[in-house]
Amino acid sequence: MGKLSNWELKELLSCIKKDSRVVIPPMIGYDAGVHKVDGKYLVIGSDPCTGVPEEWFGYLLINYAASDVALSGAKPEFCTINLLGPRGCAAEVFQKIMKQTCQAADELSIAIVRGHTGTYDGLKELVGVATVYGTAQLEKLITAGNAKPGDLILCTKPLGLETVTNFSLTQKKLAQKLFGGEQQEKLSNQVRTQSCVHEALELAKTGAVHAMHDATEGGFVAALNELAGASGVGFRVDWEKISVSKEVLALQTYYDLSRWQVLSMSSTGTVLAAVDPQSQQKVTSALSPMGVAAYFIGKLTESKKHLLVSFGKEEPFPNVPNDPYSLIVSGK
Repeated sequence: MGKLSNWELKELLSCIKKDSRVVIPPMIGYDAGVHKVDGKYLVIGSDPCTGVPEEWFGYLLINYAASDVALSGAKPEFCTINLLGPRGCAAEVFQKIMKQTCQAADELSIAIVRGHTGTYDGLKELVGVATVYGTAQLEKLITAGNAKPGDLILCTKPLGLETVTNFSLTQKKLAQKLFGGEQQEKLSNQVRTQSCVHEALELAKTGAVHAMHDATEGGFVAALNELAGASGVGFRVDWEKISVSKEVLALQTYYDLSRWQVLSMSSTGTVLAAVDPQSQQKVTSALSPMGVAAYFIGKLTESKKHLLVSFGKEEPFPNVPNDPYSLIVSGK
C-alpha cells in the first residue's frame, strides 16, 4: 500500500502556508478539505485509482473521492477527472474507462467539469485521479476532529470486505478454493460496497454523528487511530463486536496473517463513525432501509489510550497499520 507514515506526512505538509480562507487544510485524519465560499463550506475530496479490476475502474474512481466528500456531510456535486496511462495505451482503453466514469458520476448526479488525459513513459499501468466537490451548510459540516468522549464507535460493514471482494475478482480460482464457488461469485458482485456515499449522507442527516472516517488503506487500524488523533480522544474497541467474516478468517489462515494485519485490512466503503450514545437506535433505523448493518464496536474515551479488548483482556491497539491488501490481491 502506498500511504506515507504519519511523521512523513507531517513533514510533507509542513511547507503549506496557512490561509484564513481554508477551514480544513490538508491534515492527518481528515478525509476531505474545506474552504468557505459565499456563506457555505465547499468540501473537496481527491483520490487516485489504480490496480483495481478494470471493469470497475470508473466506478471506483468516482466513488473513492465522492465518499470522502459525503463523510463530511456534503452531497457530492461536481468533479474533475485525470486519466493517465503508460506510453502506447490505446485510446479505446481510455474511452472504456471514461464511459464507466460517466455512468458512475451520473448515478450520483455529479457533473464532470474538467480533466486531463495522456500517456507517459514513467507509468506502467493506468492511473486515475478524481477530485470531487460538494457544499455543506456551516452548521452541518462533519469532520473527523469533532468526536467526543463517550461517543459510540459505529462500523457499517464487515472488516476487510473490500479485500475479500477484490481478491474474489482478481484471484478467482484461489478464492473458489478458499471460499467455495458460490461465495466467490457472490463476493465478486459486491464491488459497490466499496462506496459509502449513500450511508454517509444518511448518517449525516440523523444529526447524531459527530465524526466519520472511511476505513481505506490500513483498515480499522489507520481509521480509528486517525479519527481519535484528530479529535484528541482515546478509544476502547471490543474485538468480539467487530464483524469478521469467515472469508477474512480463511485469508488469515492461508496467508498466516496476524490479528494486527487483519485489523489493518483495507476496508474501503466501511464507515467508522462517532455516534451520540443516546442515538444508537436512531442511527440503526436510518441505515436499516438501505440494507446496511450497524455494528457498535466500542467507545471513545477521555483517556488518550488506544485499547483493544479481547475476551475480557485489554491490550494496546496497534499504532501503525500493516495492511496485507497487496499481498492478498496479488495472489502470491
